[in-house]
Amino acid sequence: MAFGNVGRLAALSIGVAALFSNSAYAQTIQEAEPTYDASLRVAKPLPAKPLSGPVVPPFEKPPAFVPDFFGVRSWLRTHGIALLMSNTNEFTGAVTKPTPGFKNYRQGASNAGQISTIVHVNWDKLIGLRGFATHTVITSRYGKTANRMFGDWMGHSSEIYGGGGNVVAHLVMAYGEENLFGGRLAIAGGRMTELTDFSSSPLFCNFINNSLCGRPRAVSDNDFIGRYPAGVWGTRVRGRPSRYTYIQAGVYFPEKSMFANTYNRSGFKFSGGSAIMGQSIPVELGWEPEFGARHKLAGHYKIGARLLTVPLSDNYYDSNGRPFSATHKKARQHDRTWAMWFEADQKIWQPQGAPASSGTTLIGGFVLNDKSVALRRWETYLGFINRGFIPSRPLDALNFIGMYEKIAAGVSATEAAYLDAGAVNLLPNHATGVQTNAAVFEVNYQIQITRGVALAPDYQIFFNPNAQKHLRTAHVLGFKSTIQIF
Repeated sequence: MAFGNVGRLAALSIGVAALFSNSAYAQTIQEAEPTYDASLRVAKPLPAKPLSGPVVPPFEKPPAFVPDFFGVRSWLRTHGIALLMSNTNEFTGAVTKPTPGFKNYRQGASNAGQISTIVHVNWDKLIGLRGFATHTVITSRYGKTANRMFGDWMGHSSEIYGGGGNVVAHLVMAYGEENLFGGRLAIAGGRMTELTDFSSSPLFCNFINNSLCGRPRAVSDNDFIGRYPAGVWGTRVRGRPSRYTYIQAGVYFPEKSMFANTYNRSGFKFSGGSAIMGQSIPVELGWEPEFGARHKLAGHYKIGARLLTVPLSDNYYDSNGRPFSATHKKARQHDRTWAMWFEADQKIWQPQGAPASSGTTLIGGFVLNDKSVALRRWETYLGFINRGFIPSRPLDALNFIGMYEKIAAGVSATEAAYLDAGAVNLLPNHATGVQTNAAVFEVNYQIQITRGVALAPDYQIFFNPNAQKHLRTAHVLGFKSTIQIF
């Protein structure tokens, strides 16, 4: 796909949006993400004077491109129904040539995107069922990611890369939630994605790279961790013992091949029994202070861990405790594995008189995985989100993130053994050499075009693509656009 054609299409769509919208208020880029609303509920402290009875927290109301014709949306909201639809599009391409000697590597660009439809229903308003709400998310995805063209399979240059069933409508989530004691206790169950609630942040998708957008990639190091767009049966309980603290725990039931189109292409296959492979049991503690004289410097600090009871293969040893790369026997199976994480963000500057979304926020975190089964032994990230530093552009943002991943020692040792034996075809993870570590740096500038429309030109640099030191550093240019349709 050529840069020129995609660029012209993007310019045309933005121009049309600007022509038909007369509002200066715009949609920030991360608010169009389907999981933004759920992540924000985790990241929002209790009000100063919470109610005592069951109450459904208000649904988010992002500014939309399509006007509220005849007051239909307002009427639906008044009666407890929030209908949201958005389009997110990501175009990325390498401007550097790939490492020579590999016939499948090439210089190129690609486009990926999704249309998301979300329905929130406040059954308290609708039929008087106090404190109860339901949440349904349906997506349609298209495209692919450019990083695979230069040999990287670790940090997708587009966080949307063709998953979600490749069908017109793929069910992601459909669950109910009861909110008790003024929001101090929330109990949810149904078809859910674990990483919408755990190790989540509404700030992550200010970026495009899949190493962070959605969730830190290491926290979903294998395909049995429920994450967007694969929903599984699950339940989660979140309690807020004080205004600025929370504790939550959940049980999710990973399904066999839940990310494969051949298994559940539409997302409407509500499997059970033999399809369920075990349990994922996360626990997370959070502290959400608001500093400053006017309580405008919000912070979010969380620590969490997960026990996974799905059988996973050892990355080095066979069932007899010897390297399976030498014995060619089946890898040892582990029925209990773990992961843990620490994540934080803190606003350090809020311009006077600017919207609440403006200001400078620092963001960072660390994820550690069970070394016996991990691909990524650990991941760390650090960056900032700087919105409104130009007074005349209070919703624009300059963002930077750096991410580093360390490959588990067992993976590196197994690959080295295969290479020594000349068995290149046995290398895992699409590797063409020994995987050791990888780093990705990303910077973008979000331009708020008009109501419901945002565009972010983006630059990424991949050091050690696919965590392989023999692959050339890759420079990637592109953009992310969002349109909050209604």
